[in-house]
Amino acid sequence: MRMNTLSAFRQLALLVFLISLSLPNFSVGSEGFCSGLSIYDTDSNSRHLYWKVTNPTLSPSHLQDLPGFTRSVYRRDHALITPESHVFSPLPDWTNTLGAYLVTPAMGAHFVMYLAKMQEKSSSGAPPHNAERFVFVVQGTVTLTNVSGKSHILMVDSYAYFPPNFGHSLTCDASATLAVFERRYGSLDNHITELIVGSTDKQPLLETPGEVFELRKLLPTSLAYDFNIHIMDFLPGEFLNVKEVHYNQHGLLLLEGQGIYRLGDSWYPVQAGDAIWMAPFVPQWYAALGKTPTRYLLYKDVNRNPL
Repeated sequence: MRMNTLSAFRQLALLVFLISLSLPNFSVGSEGFCSGLSIYDTDSNSRHLYWKVTNPTLSPSHLQDLPGFTRSVYRRDHALITPESHVFSPLPDWTNTLGAYLVTPAMGAHFVMYLAKMQEKSSSGAPPHNAERFVFVVQGTVTLTNVSGKSHILMVDSYAYFPPNFGHSLTCDASATLAVFERRYGSLDNHITELIVGSTDKQPLLETPGEVFELRKLLPTSLAYDFNIHIMDFLPGEFLNVKEVHYNQHGLLLLEGQGIYRLGDSWYPVQAGDAIWMAPFVPQWYAALGKTPTRYLLYKDVNRNPL
């Protein structure tokens, strides 16, 4: 009888915990679960577009009553890296900037993906030799200056692509958070890439036959470019119709919303601020849940023979 009671208590505790994960307006506080509104529930007018990426519902302060808990997972063919597991340290060759590497070749990836937190009077360093770079502004404002001295202001939802060995500098007077992708460029004869500066809202919606999500591609689809960055939008309840299995790798940052991501034989609850690496041929599928739309940023290698 006592064992049955203990088992029922454990099941009840697990149920309460899972319910708490699906209620982003409540947090784990000093009084326990659902003790009050999240400390990030400030006036909506003060929130930037992707505020939950830098202020996740399940932030470390909200997990203080669950020592040792993390939703992060690393497997042979995929990884889920959640905000409570981020480890920031000074970025090499950057000034006043902390970085958290989310995807690297140590996993088996052929690219790196990291968050760069630029502080007051900060500046970027150069990527490795022959590496191309893509930056997406998640929070704040940065100034891009190229070798000719021409400048661009990058705000939230703006981005820039830098060809390999292209001289540039990113500077920040206050604070900003960037999602950065870098990889060794796979060159093709008679094809070269160019500096690209843009913003998501200026990109057209593309057709997605058989699917319901909205798709924007932030880079040209021409052969010169060996990867692309997609912005994918789902309304609550929408999901991928195709259960994808393909040779391409992915690096994903969830910018808004929450849902369920299938990776291999595992099903993961995910929310804004989570990052995912998908190896070639890992089965993958997503469904948007909750009351707010989902948007994610997705790296995909393209236009190169896998041999």
